[in-house]
Formats: sequence, structure tokens, C-alpha cells
Amino acid sequence: MSGPPQKKAFPLRLDPALYAAIERSAASDLRSVNAQVECLLREALARRGVKLADPVRPKRGRPAKAQGDGE
Repeated sequence: MSGPPQKKAFPLRLDPALYAAIERSAASDLRSVNAQVECLLREALARRGVKLADPVRPKRGRPAKAQGDGE
């Protein structure tokens, strides 16, 4: 069973003041710090003219019922 591609995980060291600023920005945008960093990186690359595929977003809500589920 193959799902959406996994995201690449890696350690990132940031200046504490930079992290705090990203954390505040994430809170105001109702995002996690990780999602905010990804969003900021995508915006910065777009300003430089770098084209990326649309981000992979997990589907929300209840999973679809499989055929044969007794109801």
C-alpha cells in the first residue's frame, strides 16, 4: 500500500531569536513552527523564481468507507 510521499526530515539549528520570531509568526497564522518554516521557504524560493510542485497535503476528514462495509 503506497501513500503520499514522505517528507524529508533533517535537524535544523536556528538562532533562538529567529526561532522565537518564527514561532510568533506561526501562531498568528495558526500553523505549527514546522509548517511555517516550510511556508516561508516556499515563499522565498518563489520570489527567486524557483518553481516547485504543489505541496503534498494530507486529506482531512473521515476516511471513505470501503465497499462491503455492512451498513
